[in-house]
Amino acid sequence: MSKFKFTAIALALSATAFASSAMAADDQRDHDKQSIPHLDHVFVVVMENHAYSQIMGNSSAPFITSYAKQANLATNYFAVGHPSLTNYLEIVGGSNFDVVNDNSPDWHNLTCTSGLAASRPQLEGSPVICPIAGAGMDAATPAVDTTNEGTAAEPIYNTPVAPAYTQGKTIAEQLVEAGLSWKSYQEDLPPFGADGVNSSDGLLTNATPAPASGIPLLYAVKHNPFAYFASVQSGDVEGLSLKNVVGFEHLYQDLAANTVPNYSFIVPNQCHDQHGRSASEVGPGCSTDAGTIAQGDAAVKQLVTSIKASPAWKHGNNAIVVVWDENDYSSLPNQVVTIVDTNYGVHGVSSNVGYTHFSLLKTIEAGFGLDYLNHAADKNVVLMKDLFAAH
Repeated sequence: MSKFKFTAIALALSATAFASSAMAADDQRDHDKQSIPHLDHVFVVVMENHAYSQIMGNSSAPFITSYAKQANLATNYFAVGHPSLTNYLEIVGGSNFDVVNDNSPDWHNLTCTSGLAASRPQLEGSPVICPIAGAGMDAATPAVDTTNEGTAAEPIYNTPVAPAYTQGKTIAEQLVEAGLSWKSYQEDLPPFGADGVNSSDGLLTNATPAPASGIPLLYAVKHNPFAYFASVQSGDVEGLSLKNVVGFEHLYQDLAANTVPNYSFIVPNQCHDQHGRSASEVGPGCSTDAGTIAQGDAAVKQLVTSIKASPAWKHGNNAIVVVWDENDYSSLPNQVVTIVDTNYGVHGVSSNVGYTHFSLLKTIEAGFGLDYLNHAADKNVVLMKDLFAAH
């Protein structure tokens, strides 16, 4: 056989193998999407900074404990890493996008973009994060973390995730491309919107002259992951802009008027999400751990009750997910509570399957008929089939 013919055959076989692999991946995605019921509305409520064992059964969290048993509970669900922002990015984008801290965005600065352009400049000393765009490698998740917010007295242990090639986009962009809708509902966002706002008490912001004691840090941009993306900051695409980021008053209006989007990303303020800070920052009700947990329990009850009373919950296939971003401030494993409640499927399920934030993104994407984004596409990331199952 001539060298030319051998090469031609080899190339043909290689192309066939690649095509077969692509077809197999497509077949797997189709199968996955069939195993997760079609979803019309998903409400993702993100809570903060407590491990599974610190919430479940806690006397300060009676509603959450009861709700987890009535709905479906993931008992082996782990956050990916630390700090907060990385986990928020992973919930909506399947990657940390090379962001390794909680710094604020470098608003509308497109001159610093290169690849993902997320955190390389801040690793070199810049205090802000470039708008995320393009593609590149994300950051590895360390096995041991001792740097979270400078408060971890002991090591925090994660399951390591190796860096991987990443697209600088989130499920918001996927939804818009598919003709679906989304909003990020942020409590205590000022009425004039999210643009340029890093912190706020609902009216005063980081850019507002304030008393010497400072501004209460109720809204925090580090809990609003969509604001870090160049596409959202620019607003060049209809349906993909900072106009999609609104306060809680819009959430209750949309629920009452049956105008909620397909995907609602809901974040209480830093008192009501159980994050907790000093009394001077968020008030005395969240200056103790018991107070913080009680505030969060009341917030989850209010949100879940309001969603279930809305017209949107009564039609189509809908799901509420209550998930904690990470376990902070202790050497406990990075295991967090995740509750799944649907209006169409099983209830009372307690699942010991190993899940992560990547699993949650993958499952929601399957329910909306979307492709898997970044680490959500990893073969070892498991769909949450048992918690989202139909009857």
